[in-house]
Amino acid sequence: PRSKLPQNPVCLRGTGLALQTVGEDTYEAYHQTRRGGLRIMQLTRSCWFVWIGVFAAGCGSSTSTTSLSPSLVEINSPSFPAPAISETQAMYAKFSNGVQVVVGDERTTIRTKGIPNHLSPYFDTGHPLYEAPHAGMQINPNAIIEQNNVFEIPTIPGYANPSDTSLGPMGVAVNGVPLFNQYAAMRQPLTFEIESFDRFNGHPAPRGEYHYHLEPLWLTQASRASLIGVLLDGFPVYGPDDASGQIPANLDVCHGHVAVTTDFPSGIYHYHVADDPPYIAGCFRGVPGTIRN
Repeated sequence: PRSKLPQNPVCLRGTGLALQTVGEDTYEAYHQTRRGGLRIMQLTRSCWFVWIGVFAAGCGSSTSTTSLSPSLVEINSPSFPAPAISETQAMYAKFSNGVQVVVGDERTTIRTKGIPNHLSPYFDTGHPLYEAPHAGMQINPNAIIEQNNVFEIPTIPGYANPSDTSLGPMGVAVNGVPLFNQYAAMRQPLTFEIESFDRFNGHPAPRGEYHYHLEPLWLTQASRASLIGVLLDGFPVYGPDDASGQIPANLDVCHGHVAVTTDFPSGIYHYHVADDPPYIAGCFRGVPGTIRN
């Protein structure tokens, strides 16, 4: 979504990215990814010189960062038909691993213990799903602990002004594991945390809450277009490929677009995971619901 960044010289008040103020009268937005980067420079007397250091080399923990609302980001809102309740119910029927889903007219309630249904070094060594760390993995000191998560999300999602995703669960996968955003604690880059991910791209937080920041490889091993889960705004999340088996090229700044899916043949707004930040979603495109545990 580089093309969705503001093209006029206005203050970049938010893009769902981390901004560091270091001067005034001009700003430089620099988005560095693992596969390459894009530099956009604009000049204006009314703005600060900012460095967007999302997952870029040199963005260390010694400098504090602030996540700002993406409300000024220009974003298209292609229309799509409201999904039928039967389509929504069929989508949630794909949730498994003990996940309980109650689809209401306005709100859907999802209850989950958050325990992954695949191997991980973060289980106790006596657990049947324990496996040794893979080569190069830097295991963190936490262990998987059962949670009691309750997600309340819109049944029929709709557009709203894009809003920043919060730390902690921003959605839930079909196996009941929470989906986290592209930041580590204190909204720092994931640079070093990535080394602690198991081979399915998950790890537990200090309270034992296992979660994914990146593509849950356990859920996309059968198909790269598989349904991964939903975000708190009710919009679904899919693998890196669209229904035609191609990587979509028209994702917006929230990392979504409107297109047909296997669950919504008439089309719906939905997110796609990717190898580069924001990995799952850069912002909420709808009104987020709530999570409690």
